[in-house]
Parts: sequence; C-alpha cells; structure tokens
Amino acid sequence: MKTIFGALVCALTFAAPIANAQTAPVAATATTMSTLRAGVSVPLKMAEALTTKGKKLKVGQRFQLETAESVMVDGNVVIPAGSPAVGEITEVRNKGMWGKSGRIGARVLYVRANGRQIRMTGSLDDKGTTGTAGVVGAVALLPVAGFFMTGTSAEIALGSPVTAFVDEDVSVAIASAPAPMVVAPVAAVPVQSGVPIKN
Repeated sequence: MKTIFGALVCALTFAAPIANAQTAPVAATATTMSTLRAGVSVPLKMAEALTTKGKKLKVGQRFQLETAESVMVDGNVVIPAGSPAVGEITEVRNKGMWGKSGRIGARVLYVRANGRQIRMTGSLDDKGTTGTAGVVGAVALLPVAGFFMTGTSAEIALGSPVTAFVDEDVSVAIASAPAPMVVAPVAAVPVQSGVPIKN
C-alpha cells in the first residue's frame, strides 16, 4: 500500500509543472504602423558595370543596382542592405570623330524590399574625356588628322556608389518583439519513499 501511495505522489509532483507550463499565457506580437517618408536618401551601388565601349548601350535599357546599407525607420530595418534596385538608361552618346567623348546618363527607378516595390528618384552619369587638345594639335599639323581623333568611352564601374531618394511615402508595419513568457515556479511536494510491506 505504501508503495502505491509513494508512486502516486511522485506522479503528481512531476505532472504539476507540465500542467502549469501548458496553461501559462503566450504573449502576442504587437504590430505598429510607421512611415518611410519621401525624400529619405538610400545609398546604392552598381550591381553591374555600364560602358559606351562596344556601342551596346541603348536608351531605355534597364540595369541592376543594390542597396549599400540598410534603411531604418524608428530603429527598425525597412529596406535591408543588398536589396535589389533597378535603373534605366536615359542618354547614350558613343565616342566619335573630332575628339567626341562618350557619355552615359541614367536614373534610378525603384528598389524592391520585403515583397514591395518602392519608387525612387536619383540620377547618375559619366562622361569620357574629350580629345579636344589632340584634335586642335592635329588640325594645326594636318587638317584631315583631326577627323580621326576620338575621345574616350564613358564608364560607370561595378560597385560605384549612387545616391537615390524615396519618391513616395510608404506605410510600413513594424512588429515589436513579444515579451518573454514567464512560467511561475511550482512549489515542490515532498516525496516519501515507499517501503515495501513485509509479508
């Protein structure tokens, strides 16, 4: 009889903390709304190189960038570093005769972050060096020679920094971390060791 009573007390002692842990309330995650304001600067970098060399660039052509740093709102990341962005070529001038240099003009269109596409503004350009001095010198010696002098191609290198700006107010949901769950300690019930009954 004592053995049965001791086993029953042991079972109740170990079952009590499990029952209490299961009934402890679980904290809910709170969500607040905030706004990423138009005009906020977003540091980008080129994810591909652009050049007028080879005469392959076309106006309207899209190219890839990415965010160089995270953009924060109220201490929370809303545009993570490395988020993809897209730009568009707006001007192309290839190098040419009479010392004409190449030129690239482009603008930033949008960045994609957390499943959203956010409109951006910002421009970038590069102009090769002209061969004007060489043309003037060549023309002075031999007029036809100036026709064959060219400037250099324009180039925007991979990884080049670009600054863009958010072009619209964007509402963002910010989830605050739930409070840690606290489980109340359970008072220990003294356990009596069972003594077998002698026959």
